[in-house]
Amino acid sequence: MFVLFDDAGKFLAGRILSEADASAQVELDSGKRVKVKAANQLLRFEKPEPAAFLAAAHTVAASIELDLAWEFAPEDEFGFADLAREYFSANATLTEQAGALLRLYEAPHYFRRAGKGRFRKAPAEIIQQALAAIEKKRLQAEQIAQWAADLAQGQCPPSVREQLYKILFKPDKNAPEYKAVVEASRSSQQAPLALLQKAGAIASPYEFHWKRFVLEYFPKGTGFPAVQAPDITDALPVAPVQAFSIDDSQTTEIDDALSLQGLGTGTVTLGIHIAAPGLAVQPGSAVDVLGRARLSTVYMPGYKVTMLPDDVVQRYTLLEGRDCPAVSLYVTLDEATLTIQGHETKLERVPIAHNLRHDQIDHIVTGDWLQDASVQHDNTPTELQTLRPALTFLHRLAQDLKAKREVVRGKPETFNRPDYNFRLVGNDGAEPVGDETVHISVRQRGAPLDLIVAEAMILANSTWGSWMAELGVPAIYRSQASMTPGVKVRMGTKALPHAGIGVKSYAWSTSPLRRYTDLVNQWQIIACARHGKTAALAVPFKPKDAELFGIISAFDTAYSAYNGYQAGMERFWTLRYVQQHGLTELVAAVMKDNLARAQDIPLVLPVLGAQGLPRGALIRVKLGEPDLIALDIHGTLLERLDSPVGNASPADEENDEDEAAAGPLTIAVDVTENNTDTEPPPSGGDNPPL
Repeated sequence: MFVLFDDAGKFLAGRILSEADASAQVELDSGKRVKVKAANQLLRFEKPEPAAFLAAAHTVAASIELDLAWEFAPEDEFGFADLAREYFSANATLTEQAGALLRLYEAPHYFRRAGKGRFRKAPAEIIQQALAAIEKKRLQAEQIAQWAADLAQGQCPPSVREQLYKILFKPDKNAPEYKAVVEASRSSQQAPLALLQKAGAIASPYEFHWKRFVLEYFPKGTGFPAVQAPDITDALPVAPVQAFSIDDSQTTEIDDALSLQGLGTGTVTLGIHIAAPGLAVQPGSAVDVLGRARLSTVYMPGYKVTMLPDDVVQRYTLLEGRDCPAVSLYVTLDEATLTIQGHETKLERVPIAHNLRHDQIDHIVTGDWLQDASVQHDNTPTELQTLRPALTFLHRLAQDLKAKREVVRGKPETFNRPDYNFRLVGNDGAEPVGDETVHISVRQRGAPLDLIVAEAMILANSTWGSWMAELGVPAIYRSQASMTPGVKVRMGTKALPHAGIGVKSYAWSTSPLRRYTDLVNQWQIIACARHGKTAALAVPFKPKDAELFGIISAFDTAYSAYNGYQAGMERFWTLRYVQQHGLTELVAAVMKDNLARAQDIPLVLPVLGAQGLPRGALIRVKLGEPDLIALDIHGTLLERLDSPVGNASPADEENDEDEAAAGPLTIAVDVTENNTDTEPPPSGGDNPPL
């Protein structure tokens, strides 16, 4: 005797070897023996053999028309044998009964399962919906197959092109476009990105990187909803100074300005004036919500995505010709020794006399021009001649501040490599398309104007950080326990030393229009200025405030991602520069792991044949073809240019450690912070102070 039984939804047949009250021992054609519960035994037969019986049952099942079977089926619950008798005849054979069972089981849209071998008719409207869904699925499968075939043949269907970035970076794995790419990738044995490139799906490498970034960090787009910049209602006194800012020509978010009083009297007062959106924008307000969502301005060559809407920025930016609300730090110094005698913080309106643009005057404000009054330049702007004594003193002060930090730091800061400025010809701040002509120019780190601004901002950030700590006010600090390789800069709420800079505490506070951490710290500083020793009771963020830790975590993640994108786009435009200028060779210095750094452009690349050469060795490199999607380029060693005797200095080795992490780059870009806690100057000129 044989039995047809249900094994977890799969129908099997075999010979009954023995039986008990609730089960039977059954041997399958394979020789395997299984125990089958009585409830799962659906049909017994004596012939033919199980394999032949199942084959015949499947043939019968295929012949059953579901619409007709549904018409014949009883309205109430029924068994498969009942339907066989209704459909075939009252004397339906066992094979026909088994065929009915198989057909019923494989058509749940017509017949709902009500138990082992038991069914119930589905309502007519449900059947129509199910049939429509089945037809849709069939057509979709055909469409997926056609799309996959087109992709494999090097043609990209429009629907796939429209969903390109979602498919690559945030895929809906149930979407037909995604399934088509997966199928084409499998059948053609190509990686999805390579497949789509060959199919012409990626028309613009620049757009590829931009869309990927926007999809990840600005899924709702980079625009802002309509918001109104709140007015500053405080009755602020006007400061008795004439302040000036130093930025690039394309800077719109002018956060900081400087002033000098008492020059020539023996006691000088340095004013560091920071734009004060914190006097108007309050935590939880509409503008604050926008700033907290973005956390920082995103910089890239020729373009930027601001943290705040432009009309909000323009309300608080330190624009020349206006008395601008500011949080001012006044530092009193001995003019001869440059000893700091005290400091004071004021909330006031500061007259901004000049917005200096360093890219227009760096060639004038040199070390010689500052140190020797007889040095003159043609076409020196009048305001620059007026500010020459102040700039001379500020440069002397900056050098002194830097030297004192280096004593604490334990070694001098060495900036042996230049920063680079990127300019896209004809771009004028509009979103690039990727084929603009790019100009790359050198901006030497440590140039006089750069040094003046950098040291003033370090002084402000460290002074305010220590002051808030003395008043028991929490803030967002940056700290570094030591300069030992691998010890990174951390963010927290405690005033801890920053070994890389050489200060006892460091709280970013000087860029509140472009970094959310600075805006948060400005709120705390404003409370300190207003309430003094009782400020801890009045600040927006109290000690151990969970919200403050949340801000730190979110900012750290976003800022790293934004810096990574900036580095990637700078590399993109560098490779564009290589293409546009037809560069086939360049001179580079060996770093480590067969990497070399170009001497004249900001490019790190792997060089075949550089194995075994010492760090710092100068070599001539033949360039391969740039890959603007992978942001990659390879080189081949042609010759060594320097004497084998001299190697890189320890300072060079220290600086190379961080840059090596940035190249060669692939699509995912990693940027590590160097041990002086400075960031690369944002492309296009906006250079956030330290």
